[in-house]
Amino acid sequence: MFFFRFLIRRVLYVIPMIFVVTLIVFSLILLIPGDPVLVLLGENATAEKVAQLKQQLGLDKPIIVQYFYWLTNAIQGDLGRSIFTSELVSEVVFQRLLVTLQLVIAAMIIAITVGIFLAIMSVYYFNTWIDYFVRLISTLGIAVPHFLFAMILVILFSLKLNWLPATGFTSIAESPSSFLQEIALPAFSLSIGGIALITRHLRSALLEALDADYIRTAYSKGASRWQALFKHGLQNAMLPVVTTIGLLFGNTLGATVVIESIFAIPGMGQLAVGAILQRDFTMVQGVVLVMFVMVIVINLITDIVYALLDPRIEY
Repeated sequence: MFFFRFLIRRVLYVIPMIFVVTLIVFSLILLIPGDPVLVLLGENATAEKVAQLKQQLGLDKPIIVQYFYWLTNAIQGDLGRSIFTSELVSEVVFQRLLVTLQLVIAAMIIAITVGIFLAIMSVYYFNTWIDYFVRLISTLGIAVPHFLFAMILVILFSLKLNWLPATGFTSIAESPSSFLQEIALPAFSLSIGGIALITRHLRSALLEALDADYIRTAYSKGASRWQALFKHGLQNAMLPVVTTIGLLFGNTLGATVVIESIFAIPGMGQLAVGAILQRDFTMVQGVVLVMFVMVIVINLITDIVYALLDPRIEY
């Protein structure tokens, strides 16, 4: 009953947040330099043609009217049509979203798996060369930008060793083997920051947990360091990492803009870059809105999972 109330309250918090997000996304029209109508028709277009096209696009109405018209359609799943291709924005965004999600999920799996492994090894071999090496990796992972790490991987594994392709994308549903080969470099490039964050946070949480009284009790009952680390310390130390993983999803989703452009992956990031360069404001609105909503939903799921894992949460 208490958890149900907590869930309802969190969902009610999300609704006004999404409303604010729609205001921000719609305001992108005002921030895009130049007039999209002149971009379509050219600088030499007559005033009659400009006025006619503005009427067709609804740009002749007051901003507040345009916003509520756009919001009403967005709630129904209609994000308008692309100015340049006349394609339905919702269909294009959905197709690209499936590609981006495969990349993001692959990167998150790598980040979580490698990050947890490195944190455990660092704590188990505390103050040894392994610990120092892991701390060095986690520091470099935060300091080195995604795009620089991506270019290093391309030069090493594609150009020098010729082990993995540098560009291209095949859906996992079409060919799992091709998907794994083509997603390896972009997913690992995208995961490097997540690996560093999870390693650092989990390492700190594990070191704190191993100094707790219940760990000393476990030692007194004959538990080994591995048993104390896995059976008792890891479960409690993972709770703050859940929040880190939820926040990391949003950062990873945003970083796809650069990674997809480098590896020529036809996802949301590449779509956003192309729409911005073409000043296709309806497409930009659709991409940014979907990304915003996804981040909000993931944060909501993170709060719910955290509450389920930790019974000490006061609903």
